[in-house]
Amino acid sequence: MFSVSIDLTKRFSFFLVIILTLFSELPFAQNIDEQMQQAGVFYRNGDFDKAIGIYEQLRIDNFEGTSLYYNLANSYYRIGKLGYAILNYERALKISPSDEDVKHNLAFANLSTVDRIQPLPTFFLFEWWESVLASLSVNGWTYIAFFFYILLMMMIVVYFFAKTIFQQKLILFSGLGILVIFLIAVSLLIVKINREETVIGGVVTEQSTTVKTSPDQKSTDAFVIHEGLKVNLEDKLDNWIKIRLADGKVGWVENSSVARI
Repeated sequence: MFSVSIDLTKRFSFFLVIILTLFSELPFAQNIDEQMQQAGVFYRNGDFDKAIGIYEQLRIDNFEGTSLYYNLANSYYRIGKLGYAILNYERALKISPSDEDVKHNLAFANLSTVDRIQPLPTFFLFEWWESVLASLSVNGWTYIAFFFYILLMMMIVVYFFAKTIFQQKLILFSGLGILVIFLIAVSLLIVKINREETVIGGVVTEQSTTVKTSPDQKSTDAFVIHEGLKVNLEDKLDNWIKIRLADGKVGWVENSSVARI
């Protein structure tokens, strides 16, 4: 009797913690919503700097979301900071790869960039693979893989309840098809996670930046890049970052010249 009472007390405490956690997050969510609305008012009134101040503070407070980055990018674009606009469009696109508004505004902003970098040619199958991979975020591929996993488990259960050979064959071949799709989804998810961890994208935020051959101000100038250009961040040494362009060129720039997506 005593052990049952203790068990009930533990369960009650567990649910109480969950309930208190949920209620404690409500004021925080409401506060974020209020700040987003206030920033929207500033934006509509043309006070873009004030809107940016609110959006950036939310970002510093570790809040992120497609709408936050999208609105922040729009605000930066309106005050002429192209690099920061493209940076935040890219951040929004990373969260929601299929968002048409984000893709449209990013494409429009890229028209204003100075650099026209021609990417290295790739085999069309690799291009197709990359486009499929980029169509969803990590969360998106996780949901897809989980959905087909559940569907596969259901097909296995249904198979044992089939009453005829025809039904078993139909379920078997359907299950094999679902298994193939599940394995493809898992493969894409693994590649996407690995890509997120190993390939770090960045955007040039300075109007003009001289790329050096080594992480030293006195080293030879390699080439010049301009704000809004998307690059890969490959290494870091003190206040220098090694970048790689889409055409394969590499070099070093100062840390303040680029920002991570």
